[in-house]
Amino acid sequence: MRINPVAFNLFGLEVRWYGILIGIGVLLAGIVIEKMAAKKNYKDGLYKDIVNDICIFAVLIGVLGARLYYVAFEWNYYKEHLNEIFAIRNGGLAIYGGIIAGGLAIYFFSKKKKIKFLTLADCVAPGLALAQSIGRWGNYINGEAHGGVTDVPWAILVNGQRVHPTFFYESAVNFFIFLFLYFYLSKRQKYDGQLFAFYTIVYGIARFFIEGMRTDSLYMGTFRVSQIVSIGIIIIGIIISVIGRKNLQKNNN
Repeated sequence: MRINPVAFNLFGLEVRWYGILIGIGVLLAGIVIEKMAAKKNYKDGLYKDIVNDICIFAVLIGVLGARLYYVAFEWNYYKEHLNEIFAIRNGGLAIYGGIIAGGLAIYFFSKKKKIKFLTLADCVAPGLALAQSIGRWGNYINGEAHGGVTDVPWAILVNGQRVHPTFFYESAVNFFIFLFLYFYLSKRQKYDGQLFAFYTIVYGIARFFIEGMRTDSLYMGTFRVSQIVSIGIIIIGIIISVIGRKNLQKNNN
């Protein structure tokens, strides 16, 4: 049964499930980030109202980055439909664009507030994973971000064909990352950046393979853009992990 992408109309404006789910994801991510900062006892420059500042500064930039990233790789369409560039209610947000733009925003935010970037990134990682997990269901309602034709028992029906629910695969991976980071690793963290590194490595590996199953990938020549970016964030996560472990060993010696 297909869910109507439009949740309801408000004063003649269509309010879509896609936007509602993104909003819920951002709200819950904010709560998680606040709790993560509290776990760290607001050390290393973290402060009580930091979530409000991040939401104002990073979330809006992240959404803008996600849209511009998508538009850039679909420019052949949007150059003929300039009026649709910012019509995000219909879908068309590339999560990697949001992560890159949001990550840069948080980096400059941390510099301005004199907060350790990796400390802040560790707080953000679990909330980001949870928000992604929730937001992917907006793709399902829009009938997008699915895979190719398959006979697996859990296939979903799109345009009369049974296809891989790749949106669900990614949602499940992100929910696992959230649970692991928030309830387990955050209590056993040994160095700054450990949670962020885990997120980038695990999500990058999962997204690489899931992207290979999708039918709506963005391309750079013959290469899927998200697979290229996945390799990049995996490398970043490994570098952070290696440096963190080396520093930990030095401190213990």
